[in-house]
Amino acid sequence: MSISSLTAAPAVRWWKPLLFLAVVVIGLWLVKWQPYYGKALLAAETHNIGHSLLADVQDHPLQAAWRYAQIYFLAVWKAAVLGIILGSLIQVLIPRRWLITLFGKGRFSGPLLAAIFSLPGMMCTCCAAPVAVGMRKCSVPASSTLAFWLGNPLLNPATLIFMGFVLGWQFSAIRLVVGLVTVFSVAFAVQKITSDEIIRLLPEPLPVDERSFLQRWAVSLWSLFWQTVPVYLLAVLALGAAQVWLFPHTQGVVDNSVWWIVAMAVAGALFVIPTAAEIPIVQTMMLAGMGIAPALALLITLPALSVPSLIMLRRVFPAKALWLTLGLVILCGILTGTLALLWL
Repeated sequence: MSISSLTAAPAVRWWKPLLFLAVVVIGLWLVKWQPYYGKALLAAETHNIGHSLLADVQDHPLQAAWRYAQIYFLAVWKAAVLGIILGSLIQVLIPRRWLITLFGKGRFSGPLLAAIFSLPGMMCTCCAAPVAVGMRKCSVPASSTLAFWLGNPLLNPATLIFMGFVLGWQFSAIRLVVGLVTVFSVAFAVQKITSDEIIRLLPEPLPVDERSFLQRWAVSLWSLFWQTVPVYLLAVLALGAAQVWLFPHTQGVVDNSVWWIVAMAVAGALFVIPTAAEIPIVQTMMLAGMGIAPALALLITLPALSVPSLIMLRRVFPAKALWLTLGLVILCGILTGTLALLWL
């Protein structure tokens, strides 16, 4: 990109990225950074960040679905709206070539930069999914997009701080190490099986869409909304009903055994929660008698992904990439719990 091309159309080149950056900073300040600062102080003082979302399980699946959906969406709606806004704006405000240059160069540098960019977001897997969809629509490689998507919940610095104060810093250290392994193992494995990883930088095509920015953004926002939100709502309701069977709450049922490590790793990968909700869930289940090994498995897979978030990505990722991602996340959870079972 030459200097003359930048000076020839400064409004096209610079006001859009600056607007996107402003939306990111203001949105994350209001939805994530400011609330999480107060939550960190609460965690440090009380060693608690709230009640488990699974503590009040209804006996009837329909009641459980409605009750959980109410609690869940009350907790995530602001971040979900922000995710959809950012996922649509990235398609009309950031030049595609910039994104390909940043995230498409190098087998390691692209996913690494994507994981670094995920750290300020601190979103749950479903709220980060619309942003991942927007990145893919801008031709960001699958490996880098997945590193960004998984990095949001697994490498969330606020969650690691909450976890240290509530569960102990050893849990935070294990989560950080396994989170890094999970993010990059998924990125590199998907890089091997997808065909779009070798990106050739091409000049941006001449503009053919003469509609205004607001018109193009409205189309992008509407398309992203209908691709993600309806299936999101239905999947959350379905999982709210399924929690009756996914998570046992009987005193002392979940002990330190390979069976429960596998069961909790699979259940955690399927279920959906808001950001950091895995901490009070695991805290409550450990107080009810759950062993440390299945607790660690759950701490990895529960925030990493979920059925709703995978469904939201179905149109922009090959099915084999999503199945591989799900399998590797479950495997990382199982291995973490198994190693804890052998060493503790």
